[in-house]
Amino acid sequence: MAVSAGVISQELVYRVAYEANKRAAIAVPKDGLAAFEKAFARETKPLARFVLGQVLENAKLAVADERPMCGDTGLPRYYVKVGNTARLEGGFVALERSLRQAVADVTHDIQLRANRVHPLTRRNPGNNVGVFAPNVDYSFEPDADWLDITAVHKGGLFGTDYRMLFPADGVDGIKRFLLDTLAEFGRRGLSCPPVVIGVGLGGTKDQCMRLSKEAACLRVTGDRHPDPEVRALEDELVELANRTGFGVMGVGGDTTALDAHIEIAYTHTGGVPVAVSQFCTAYRRATARVSAGGEVEFRDDPVWFTPYYRREGIG
Repeated sequence: MAVSAGVISQELVYRVAYEANKRAAIAVPKDGLAAFEKAFARETKPLARFVLGQVLENAKLAVADERPMCGDTGLPRYYVKVGNTARLEGGFVALERSLRQAVADVTHDIQLRANRVHPLTRRNPGNNVGVFAPNVDYSFEPDADWLDITAVHKGGLFGTDYRMLFPADGVDGIKRFLLDTLAEFGRRGLSCPPVVIGVGLGGTKDQCMRLSKEAACLRVTGDRHPDPEVRALEDELVELANRTGFGVMGVGGDTTALDAHIEIAYTHTGGVPVAVSQFCTAYRRATARVSAGGEVEFRDDPVWFTPYYRREGIG
């Protein structure tokens, strides 16, 4: 049966989700490459400079050989932004079926490591698909009929932590928690810096954790929050992280963090939930927009944090 005009077909969703996953696994997006090149250019420690050079060389070879940039697949996941008037063949059930099939097929075709296992039995289906796997997170956009699909391969073990602060802890409490997190994972070899740091402030605990991961993975390096107080704190956190001297892969150096992004949510009067996520050296993300007419455009910036997504009032 032919798909009606203006309806995004299930087959097209599958093909775009497949290609986004493949690109995310293989090619560092342009903003990530630029950040690594900048770090390499300013690095003063010989060993750190050598390692950063190898990171850049690895990125080139991955594209040339069409192989995953890192042996650890992480946990492939999707962020889907849907226009309010978008029409999907088969609806959201068909959309999610296509997304899951794409993960399974990419895992097989480009030989991603199958990381997803049953948490108790450790049974591995071999395709990175299972209960609540892959993750699919949604946001919506008014006055739009397109579909954005972002594939992210994010490590699922270390680099993320949560703490409940009190208003009296202030900004110093946030900074202290960031340093504790960097030290906890960096000193134990459980992080792969230089990282992009995502910080979630406020909301509920689950919102806070979600925002920290989105801040780390879905904003391009160099981007700054529109709120001037948040923006200023982002700059302070980058400087603070790099003053730790952990450096690339923990060997010591000038760059521990490529950038820091903060996202906020209004929260309870009695507390300040804070979460930190780290997007590591395997900086893996790819985004495509599917228009109602069937055109596909790949881009580096997910444009996830739109004014509507960050809306403060009722409308």
